Amino acid sequence: MHGKLRPALIWAIVLLAGLGPLVIAVQSPLLAWRQGIYILAGFAGILGLGLLLLQPLLAAGLMPGLAAPRWRWVHRLGGIALTCCIALHVIGLWVTSPPDMVDALLFRAPTWFSVWGVLAMWLAFGAAGFGLMHRSLHIPPRIWRRAHGGLGIAVAALTVAHVVPIDGTMELYSKWALCGLIVLASLHLARHIFRPRNKSQ
Repeated sequence: MHGKLRPALIWAIVLLAGLGPLVIAVQSPLLAWRQGIYILAGFAGILGLGLLLLQPLLAAGLMPGLAAPRWRWVHRLGGIALTCCIALHVIGLWVTSPPDMVDALLFRAPTWFSVWGVLAMWLAFGAAGFGLMHRSLHIPPRIWRRAHGGLGIAVAALTVAHVVPIDGTMELYSKWALCGLIVLASLHLARHIFRPRNKSQ
């Protein structure tokens, strides 16, 4: 019984860590003064942050109960969901404040977290496109895995740098905890894909 419960417990912990900040943010008193589209954009960003915890864990094969074809499919689905969250986040902020978004996209924003967010967005789109085209590019699997994984790690690092300085609807400690877990998961993925291989492998 213990062996059967362990995978479910690990999934529950990861989902709680990823979705917990979103549940807490729903209760933020700051939402009372926000437009609906702005709230949607913010929640899309928080959900995308949660997906950034799951994606490296899947890529490193750490989530139990999934055979290789299944976890690759879940990882691919997570990448699509993450791309949609980023798009909703950016579109929602554009609708509520076009001048600010233009400044951010043109790297003219006065805040560094805007720069990190835009860089993370473009790298995430690049990683998603790279993932969809990997069969047609005929890149050796090991090189493709390192390139795609490296892009994902860069997205995670830039996103954390984007999120941490923002004082908004996310509760402080749950945000820090999630960002810390994302960093740890990304570091593990880096060790997994960039570790030296024996010549016999």
